[in-house]
Amino acid sequence: MFEVKVTLFVPCSLSHIQAIHGYRETERLSWGAACEEVLNRVRSAAFPEGSPLLGPVHILDLDKTGYIKPHIDSVKFCGSTIAGLSLLSDSIMRLVKEGAADEWLDLLLPRHSLYILRDEARYNFTHEILKDEESVFNGKKVPRLRRISVICRNLPS
Repeated sequence: MFEVKVTLFVPCSLSHIQAIHGYRETERLSWGAACEEVLNRVRSAAFPEGSPLLGPVHILDLDKTGYIKPHIDSVKFCGSTIAGLSLLSDSIMRLVKEGAADEWLDLLLPRHSLYILRDEARYNFTHEILKDEESVFNGKKVPRLRRISVICRNLPS
């Protein structure tokens, strides 16, 4: 278990111009031994050895009513790879090819899973986390509760 110190809360009604709605977030540089062990496993799975990593780990706490609109993370802030641990709740991540709305893929992110967006998936596809009422995978409703994601990124080259 880790402690999350919240530094920002943006309710849905105030976050209309942003990609993320109904969330809190923070960043952490230091972790306890058990969490650091998990993060090291994430880093070794997602990034080549010696890859320069963005120092702080980003923690996103998405309310049950929150969601993430389609976006591509800015190349000014992170490099070719984004790796996230999806915690507390199953969710659906939708990838849509930029400029080709008919080319899309829904990914089931079970709680406790790791997702990695790299290279083409990172730069050429938007990604989003669907609202609870839209969360359907293979014809089955996937209840979306509060979701915490712990996100590691590499530095831009």
